[in-house]
Amino acid sequence: DLPLTTQFAVGNTVRVRNIHPAGHTRLPRYVRGKPGLVTRYYGIYDLQDTMPAGMEAPPQPLYAVRFDGQELWGPEAEANSMVYLDMWESYLEHA
Repeated sequence: DLPLTTQFAVGNTVRVRNIHPAGHTRLPRYVRGKPGLVTRYYGIYDLQDTMPAGMEAPPQPLYAVRFDGQELWGPEAEANSMVYLDMWESYLEHA
């Protein structure tokens, strides 16, 4: 097996893919299609979304992504609010 390479680095602006997979996902709907900033790279972890219990989950890079509250909820959001979410690489695309 070849080692996994990362598509993103800390400081990269990303966009969350607007996907609607069948079954379970840990991708919150309120961030789909929204831009964010990669603030941390955690390493390679098993993507739990894709596999039923008892099956081996495929490994993927995992990142912390920061979202601006007003980008998520509009001008009604509290000024300077931020949301941080841990996101697998398959959730993200280049902005």
